[in-house]
Amino acid sequence: MSAAFDAIVIGAGAGGAAAAWRLTRQGCKVLVLEAGPWFDPDKDYGLDKPDWEARPFPVKPGSAGRHRYGEMQQLDPQWDDLRSWHHESGRLVLGDRRAVRIGYSHVRGVGGSTLHYVGEAHRLNPHAMKLHSQHGVGADWPFDYAELEPYYVEAERLIGVAGPVETGDRWRSQPYPLPAHPLSRASRTMAAGASALGLSWTPNPRAALSQAYDGRPPCNYCGGCSRGCPRRDKGSVDQTFIRHALKSGRCEVRARATVLDLLHGEQRVIRGVRYVDDKGRQHIERARLVILAAGAIETPRLLLANRSALAPQGIGNDQGLVGRNFMETLSWTAMALHPEPQSSYKGLPADAICWDHNRPDAIADVVGGARFYSATLDTDLMGPVAYATRMVDGWGAQHKQQLRRSFGHALAIGAIGESLPNPRSFIDLHPSERDEHGMPLARIHSYVDEMACRRLRFMAQTCRAVLKAAGCSDLHMEMGTYDDFASTHVFGTCRSGVSPRDSVCNEQHQIHGWNNLLLCDGSTFPSSGGGESPSLTIQALALRAVDRFLHAG
Repeated sequence: MSAAFDAIVIGAGAGGAAAAWRLTRQGCKVLVLEAGPWFDPDKDYGLDKPDWEARPFPVKPGSAGRHRYGEMQQLDPQWDDLRSWHHESGRLVLGDRRAVRIGYSHVRGVGGSTLHYVGEAHRLNPHAMKLHSQHGVGADWPFDYAELEPYYVEAERLIGVAGPVETGDRWRSQPYPLPAHPLSRASRTMAAGASALGLSWTPNPRAALSQAYDGRPPCNYCGGCSRGCPRRDKGSVDQTFIRHALKSGRCEVRARATVLDLLHGEQRVIRGVRYVDDKGRQHIERARLVILAAGAIETPRLLLANRSALAPQGIGNDQGLVGRNFMETLSWTAMALHPEPQSSYKGLPADAICWDHNRPDAIADVVGGARFYSATLDTDLMGPVAYATRMVDGWGAQHKQQLRRSFGHALAIGAIGESLPNPRSFIDLHPSERDEHGMPLARIHSYVDEMACRRLRFMAQTCRAVLKAAGCSDLHMEMGTYDDFASTHVFGTCRSGVSPRDSVCNEQHQIHGWNNLLLCDGSTFPSSGGGESPSLTIQALALRAVDRFLHAG
């Protein structure tokens, strides 16, 4: 088999970028194929423009994948306190069926969703890795935290993660590369409220530089992380793993390259890929290793669509598990106005976090934990337009006066909780709808069961209590995923495990029976954790998977 590359990586998000970097460090020549475009921080991000508030994270041609949704569940009146609402307009979801207003929110491009989101850099709680053996739900990870810890250290060092000295359950062999960021005034106010309730409120580990590092400047606390960082202090993978992989001279990234086929032969060996470029031309590239890192929606889609006599149900789907065990973002956000100025339009988004209920058994009568965090800037309450349209009543002169009095007073607290797999949440192929290349679209099926609703209720009640204890009298808006499917963190559709009877890939992230096909994204997670952002864990898993494959070879 003649090949110009040692490895082909499909997807340039958190996992694909980390895998590509590790391969170059081991002397391999790597081709990265990314279906989305490049983003240029100097041209594409508008935080330095006068109309910055009208410039959300940019949408470029091809920067969002297409997918569809199955029928969403009927809403139950017993969970009416979990309905999303606004102080003026009332319920945000009308009717009695769960809606898809936001849906699966992601970025397809070189850097993936690390370009858009704020850059929380979390290690998974070790207790979340033994859900089945200790709590009888979900699945255990096929290895423990100690196995992953050295790879966390490497990923944090390359990114320049800034974090606190005290780390709780997540023991460390080395300190964070950079000191934690200071808390904003708004977060200090919420810390006082949390403390009054007996809750801790600590600096959040962040992939944003608290000091100059690796040729990048420190954060200037403008608050606009989710709009794209033109300064390059946010540790998105285009500025970290991809940048260093390219500097090695052993990596090539081809953007707007959509993989259609995983070419395989009689021995169940992936020999290469067929892809189409942005001009519609088809190409074939071969390599001895193929890494699939397209995310927990697109990875199962590609596996299921690649059917043959050797894989009649799709690659890796001998047991019908590809696409199953889908876990989503279970979240709640509450917003209010504080009577005193908070300067809450500036600072670092998600600068503070509470881990007190993060363990799987930390919430009474519920299996699965949750974390709480400062969410004012995450909810985009940065500028006057956001206040005028979401937080302030009235019209005309009265509205202007109210806006002047309220600007900078907003506080928001968010919560993200464990998502446990259930049979009604899965990914499959749409029976009729296809993309421009003739490939079936992924279809997302989601169901929020009773345990999830009980967890959400605890999250909502705690968010409300913290804001009240911090001095906020009336809530202005609440949003949750009980009545509105909205996910940025997605997991589990190609679960890793010991046996092919209950998992898609092994503990080295090789698909069972396919020795040179690795999965390096959130699809392999056996559990979601109690609200941790997954990018750092995806990166650590990718580094480990590449090391294991090369060592075995």
